[in-house]
Amino acid sequence: MSDELLDRFLAQVSEKGVELYPAQEEAILELYSGKNLILNTPTGSGKSLVAAALHFLSLHSSRRSVYTCPIKALVNEKFLALCREFGPENVGLITGDGSVNAGAPILCCTAEILANQALIEGMGAKVHDVIMDEFHYYSDRDRGWAWQVPLLTLPHVRFLLMSATLGDTEFFEKELTRLNGLETATVRSTDRPVPLIYKYSEDPLHEAIAKLLHENKAPIYLVNFSQRECADEAQNLLSVDFCTKEQKKTISDFLVGENFTSPYGKEFQKLLRHGIGLHHAGLLPRYRILVEKMAQKGMLKVMSGTDTLGVGVNVPIRTVLFTKLCKFDGAKTGILSVRDFHQMAGRAGRKGFDHEGFVVAQAPEHVIDNIRNEQKASGDAKKLKKLVKKKPPEKGFVMWTKETFEKLIQSSSEPLQSRFQVGHGMVLQVLSRTHEDGCRALHRIIRSCHETPVQRRRLGKRAFELFRSLVDRKIIEFNPLRVHLDLQEDFSLHHALSLYLIDTIAHLDPSSSDYALDLLTLVESILENPERVLRKQVDRIKDEKMAELKAQGMEFEERIAELEKVEHPKPNREFIYDTFNQFVSAHPWVGQENIRPKSVAREMYENFALFGEYIRDYDLQRSEGQLLRYLTEVYKVLAQTVPDLAKDASATDEVRSIEEFFRAMVRSIDSSLLEEWERMRNPDFVAPVRGVPENAMPSRESILKNRMLFLISARNEVFRFVRALSRKDAVEWEQLCGTWSAEQQGLLATDLDSYLGDHFRIRTDTVARAAEYFRLEEVTAERWKIEQILVDQAGLNDGVLRFELDTAECERQGRPVVRFVEMAVL
Repeated sequence: MSDELLDRFLAQVSEKGVELYPAQEEAILELYSGKNLILNTPTGSGKSLVAAALHFLSLHSSRRSVYTCPIKALVNEKFLALCREFGPENVGLITGDGSVNAGAPILCCTAEILANQALIEGMGAKVHDVIMDEFHYYSDRDRGWAWQVPLLTLPHVRFLLMSATLGDTEFFEKELTRLNGLETATVRSTDRPVPLIYKYSEDPLHEAIAKLLHENKAPIYLVNFSQRECADEAQNLLSVDFCTKEQKKTISDFLVGENFTSPYGKEFQKLLRHGIGLHHAGLLPRYRILVEKMAQKGMLKVMSGTDTLGVGVNVPIRTVLFTKLCKFDGAKTGILSVRDFHQMAGRAGRKGFDHEGFVVAQAPEHVIDNIRNEQKASGDAKKLKKLVKKKPPEKGFVMWTKETFEKLIQSSSEPLQSRFQVGHGMVLQVLSRTHEDGCRALHRIIRSCHETPVQRRRLGKRAFELFRSLVDRKIIEFNPLRVHLDLQEDFSLHHALSLYLIDTIAHLDPSSSDYALDLLTLVESILENPERVLRKQVDRIKDEKMAELKAQGMEFEERIAELEKVEHPKPNREFIYDTFNQFVSAHPWVGQENIRPKSVAREMYENFALFGEYIRDYDLQRSEGQLLRYLTEVYKVLAQTVPDLAKDASATDEVRSIEEFFRAMVRSIDSSLLEEWERMRNPDFVAPVRGVPENAMPSRESILKNRMLFLISARNEVFRFVRALSRKDAVEWEQLCGTWSAEQQGLLATDLDSYLGDHFRIRTDTVARAAEYFRLEEVTAERWKIEQILVDQAGLNDGVLRFELDTAECERQGRPVVRFVEMAVL
């Protein structure tokens, strides 16, 4: 059977005019003979074709294959590529953002998704062949555990491990064979289809790029190591015109119908029209996908990206230009590892287009400036004597030279290092197995992990402490051993401090009007900080504080000293720090983990700020992707970690309303992958047009199916009026009322003045948002009436705002459109 399938696959390859390299031939033969395979060949040598061969074999043998890799951008790209190759009905996708056709015989997912499935199901996992691309992530400090788990828990699976930078593979050959009993082959080659030419540049960056463009060495991948540097360099390139009129016309035609309605869309579109691509994790997924598509069609001259572009994403590049050879790795700044350097450098050279690829490394900026200044002063002894050399940056910098560059070129990749970890999520997942004893399975996983014997003993002790803490909180129950039945089906503890969250929710008062918001604050406190968002919050507070202190007449030095004390908002900080300290004293396994109180999601919900509004308000256009990922994590913790009992503890449905608020927001911001998949299935598919994607109104049919989503969307729009009234903001009222005549607005102003004169303060807190004060009535299929009772500080609650909503208009504009009718006193 495998011989027949091999002939069919090779015939298909031949029909496409592809001639296999020797390493590809050897690798495919090893796979079709039933072996595990470790494929260690350079970037651009056709590893994807070998993976396709395994998918083909698996699909036509009624087996299920899984492709996994480290980053969502690459998973998304491979998903679309496999849809084109094997048909969209045969290919599925699962990432932390959602899933498409998840039961398909070919599945694309991030490494963590496969690891979690392996922990929960073990030998029961419905997967037969696993392709682990970019396997060098096994050494990643934070995520390496996810690459090791399948090698410990899936003995019924055959593996294909692929990377250009593996180092010695003897250990993995033995481990794979020990795991599943199959022979393991390694195919290794150093032959690149497109050889590389290396150059060390001492020209200023903009001149170096200009030279490469003049020498026809585009497309250029400009390697940066921060999102800010990435965006800044792209912006700087707008001063260089390197696209012809015809090329710009081609780009313009291609962009017709693309959605650029997010706050950063206008600036991003401007870069694309100039032939410049931007690619980093701060972008919305749909923008990254668009850059990849345009690059594949040869429309972009320069891609300014972070090192994520070096992880296998199919972006054709002729030249890789390193802006630096040092990088902050999350703990300290150091010279690039050999592995990182070769991963990114290996992107140069396009098979079928280039005879050779080019790798350029910039000298440090201060070195280049000093060389230029010396050249300008050459021949003038006085100028040379007075010349003051620039010094290197004091922070975030490690010096490199041409010798550093040459050493990186010549060195081999570092050996892979085990990074196995045990956390609550892992313990809970393994113990929830229904087909075997979870305790024994967990013990077996730790005993067989790739750590040293000493470290395995430590991991075993930590696992027991975690298990005991789960039992104490009745998350795990005995006879039989299982996850408590009162918890939701998808209950999870994936965050290190999830157990603190569950413990501390019990200390909140469900009868408090702020119960739901305080619970949301606890959720945010266990999540990683969205640093750029928090910095923007601090900047705003400092600006306001500076103006306040200046008005008080405080001296400048004293004002600066006061500003140093400013932090981002931390609601309930004393309560959170006190309860966390108590938690740590009772649970030594917490170790270096720390609590991080903040208010991002809470601020958005309290102020009824939609995604785009919040981005614009804090000038976060370059970090849309970071905020989207953060809000996604908030929603996932609300949905999967906060127990249902806690959601139902309060007299209102406010916690579930918050959960629904973020669910609707996250899912409406970027659905590009789902739409692309639908387009492949149905060529006549037309994606919905969204004028305001962050709060897109669903169709009337969807509204009726999900009334809660409709209520949240409409209520958020109504509360913009309530907020303006509470702030006594006449300008915002005028903008919201829109087409009202001067006479109507005058009468309204009189009513407002009269009402506000008798009411101390209009509330916009949780109490004011209770369902009992919001009334929605469907008068006809197209017309809805809304009443919002105004809750005031005195408790009179006798004011009402009345609105109308036309569902056809909402659907036409792609957002909730409410028309203010009147204000009345009950």
